[in-house]
Amino acid sequence: MDRVGDAFVWPFRDPEWVNKILIMGLIQLIPFVGAINGLGWMLAALHRLRAGEERLPPANFEHLGRGFRLFVVYLVYYGSVVLIGAVLYVPGTLILAQQGKDSSSPLLVAVGLGLLLLAFSVVTLGLLLMTFLTPSVVLEFDGGGIPGGLRLGDVLRRARFSLTNTLIAGLMLIAAGLVGQLGSVACFIGVVFTSVYALAMQAWIVRSFELGAAAPAGR
Repeated sequence: MDRVGDAFVWPFRDPEWVNKILIMGLIQLIPFVGAINGLGWMLAALHRLRAGEERLPPANFEHLGRGFRLFVVYLVYYGSVVLIGAVLYVPGTLILAQQGKDSSSPLLVAVGLGLLLLAFSVVTLGLLLMTFLTPSVVLEFDGGGIPGGLRLGDVLRRARFSLTNTLIAGLMLIAAGLVGQLGSVACFIGVVFTSVYALAMQAWIVRSFELGAAAPAGR
């Protein structure tokens, strides 16, 4: 992947980075709307990087539309993971609750615990998989809108085309996520800064993934 390590430093190349990150951070504090606008802002940053402009996008609400469409794609994927987990979790909980009222059966208790363990495992692995598929999902969405982002076959094809790049991008996104959470253990200003900084990192990571992996043949 091309200069993926620069994800940590590229936001500071914009002379106006302080104002942009501060304003976007304040917008991010608005429930629901802020997060959706942040997704659109990340896409705008990706477009600027693709155009060779290493400057952060304007900090405003103009990114809501595109951010909402990407949010819909994420909602389908992450919602599916949660739904699969719920299909396993709910029966397990009901079984254990019933066994707590009546004389318990070791077999049913084992089944209930097994379902709970399986549910947590499925959700954990599903969320981890989504992290590694995120660059492919974003790029497919960017090229084909909501239908493109939801074409799982194309997403998987792009991710498999260069497994090394997919692995590196996923690990970098995990690092970006950790950076984004740093503010929560600091102070108010920390949250404002790190959440937006992490979005800028994501844009660079997705662009590096795009450069490092040629589009699958036949696309």
